[in-house]
Amino acid sequence: MTTTKKHKWNFENIGGSTRVKITTGADLVHLDQLDPKMWTVLSCPASGLDIADKSLQYIDTDNDGKIRVNDIIATAQWMTSAIKNADLLLKQADNIDIKLFNTEDSIGKRLYNSSQQILANLGKEGETISLTDTKDIAAIFAKTQFNGDGVITELTTNDLDEKAAITAAIATMGGILDRSGENGVNADIIEKFYQALNDYVAWNEAAIEAPYGADTEKAIEAYNALDAKVKDYFVRTRLASFAPESATTLDVQTSRIETISADNLTGRTDEIASYPIARISNKPELPLDTSINPAWAGKFNTLISIVKPQEKVLTEEAWTNIGATFAAYTAWKTAKKGSEIESLGLDTIKKLIADDKKQALMDLVAKDLALKEEAESIEMVDKFLHIYRDFYRLVRNFVTFHDFYDKNKKVNAIFQSGRLIIDQRECRMCMKVNDMAKHNATAGTSGMYLVYCDCTTKISPAKLSIVAAVTVGDIGDLIVGKNAIYYDNEGVVWDAVITKIIDNPISIGQAFWSPYRRVAVSIENLINKNAANKDAALMKDIDTKINTAPTTAPAAADAKATAQPFDIGKFAGIFAALGMAVGMIGTALTSIFQGIFKLEWWQLIAAFIGIMLAISGPAMVMAWLKLRRRNIAPLLNANGWAINAASKISIPFGETLTDIAKFPKLKLKDPYAKKGMPIWKKWTISLAALTVVLAALWLVNLFAWAKLPSPLPCFHKDKVEVVESVETIETIETTATTETEQTGDATATE
Repeated sequence: MTTTKKHKWNFENIGGSTRVKITTGADLVHLDQLDPKMWTVLSCPASGLDIADKSLQYIDTDNDGKIRVNDIIATAQWMTSAIKNADLLLKQADNIDIKLFNTEDSIGKRLYNSSQQILANLGKEGETISLTDTKDIAAIFAKTQFNGDGVITELTTNDLDEKAAITAAIATMGGILDRSGENGVNADIIEKFYQALNDYVAWNEAAIEAPYGADTEKAIEAYNALDAKVKDYFVRTRLASFAPESATTLDVQTSRIETISADNLTGRTDEIASYPIARISNKPELPLDTSINPAWAGKFNTLISIVKPQEKVLTEEAWTNIGATFAAYTAWKTAKKGSEIESLGLDTIKKLIADDKKQALMDLVAKDLALKEEAESIEMVDKFLHIYRDFYRLVRNFVTFHDFYDKNKKVNAIFQSGRLIIDQRECRMCMKVNDMAKHNATAGTSGMYLVYCDCTTKISPAKLSIVAAVTVGDIGDLIVGKNAIYYDNEGVVWDAVITKIIDNPISIGQAFWSPYRRVAVSIENLINKNAANKDAALMKDIDTKINTAPTTAPAAADAKATAQPFDIGKFAGIFAALGMAVGMIGTALTSIFQGIFKLEWWQLIAAFIGIMLAISGPAMVMAWLKLRRRNIAPLLNANGWAINAASKISIPFGETLTDIAKFPKLKLKDPYAKKGMPIWKKWTISLAALTVVLAALWLVNLFAWAKLPSPLPCFHKDKVEVVESVETIETIETTATTETEQTGDATATE
């Protein structure tokens, strides 16, 4: 198709970003005009996605294991040129009416002709071809005599001699699989087969008579086994003749025999075989009546019984002559050719040569190869149908992430591998982990709460690693080691166990309680740590006291001498300190509660909300910022994708990626619930508790505002001081008045 006219693209907002909208066949035709900077994905793996690997391999035009922009464009041009209407690709069907092929195009013409041939070979009526028809290539060629692969079978010919030659060649040279699924032969096998036939006959006709008849092979085998040992013997005898004093040293050493004498000698044959074949003398000859090393006696006696030497001693020259007697026979045996076809028997081999069907078989191979292009076109139909079904879905997940952001929960992106059921929720945002090291490096930047799991199933021996995004619910029960169930897209059930967690906010509500949860965890850890330390210290102290305890009890007099007298002053000081502490705490609580009681009801609510926001506010703000930045690009990048645009997960969209179990609101009775307490007992406990609380509040002087002061003296210290001050002032005023009166009287008298 001609694509010179500039195409007008439509756009849509997907995942918070503007992206190209691929909705028509014309969009696919003009993909080469789309600026690569506008593509969401620049490359992705050619396997492991929710698309048939065979389809991905067909689209991977350069077979490098990656699907890139150029592969998508090349495939789009190939597909749209082969059909009359590019909109057909949007149907994602696995079959096509062959009349829809564009026969004016060379590719469409080949696909049309090959589809006709496939339907004819399968004996199908109609003009619709599907992936089911091309799934089994062997079935397509099962009834055909020639299929273009250059391999012929017994079914290729009706000539009995030709069939016999093909059968013999397969049996001896090994066959090659034909497209029909049958074993056959090609030109190379035929050439080697007839060469082997001629070589074997030629070798057989040049046969050398065996010098010892049927026992020749036994003699050769024994001679070859003994040759080095016998020659070693003659070297030792010559050396002993040269230096007679060395004869004992060259002979078998008694000390070596003593070393192994205590063992089971049947297991020490290797040691015994290392001794000389016979006792060493200073004569370079081997008497045939002498004792032979037990490890070599069997083969030596076999050889001598076959060769039958004339002399009673065996010299080195005589030993060499024995080998020369079957040298020519050995050379002929070594030069053997055509052993591959020897099992056929000499008569059958000669008959195959006489029939000479080599050229006839070669002609059949040539006739088969003449249909090579047509047969390869049949495989092209399978390629077309795979891409015809899966290409548009790949484009939607490559140019844009349309499927990932689809509102229909049944529609999944090609990188979503299944569903994880855990903690009463279903996580739909799951993908396979191809490289854990890369995920460790980049997954945290996604801003999502991620759960990594190892999955196993009886169906597959291989372990599967996945990562799931948790976007709804609480996280209190999600811990490493927790078990779950994973369903892949094929419906296979896997046992999953959490191996790693990347902690990021799930929601603002969950972030609100996170400070309190962290404080609770810290307190719990601190309590556990202190309890463990105290327990360890206590046990250590007990062990020390037990280990250092005296064997006899100390005398009573010593006990009295060490007893400390009761110090009432010390205990009085302790009680005074405790009273002061209680007073200070009570004063502080009084100040707090007095301040609270002075507030209006709405001021109390505002103060409570302010305190909560001061604690949870920072965590909520940080969670809000992280939730806005959630992005799946780091996860895809770790799996080998090249992402060209941000793919954010907003708060509303994130809530659609995880489903929480929802139970109906019913009033159901628990048969194992604890029986309730009698009403009178509840009232008694409640009144007692209320009395204790009111008494405590009274003791800490919280009811002073109601003219019910605390009886504790610590709360009346200030009043006593004030009274004393008032009395002092009154005394001063009385004294002054008296003095004035006395002065006045004195004046009157004068």
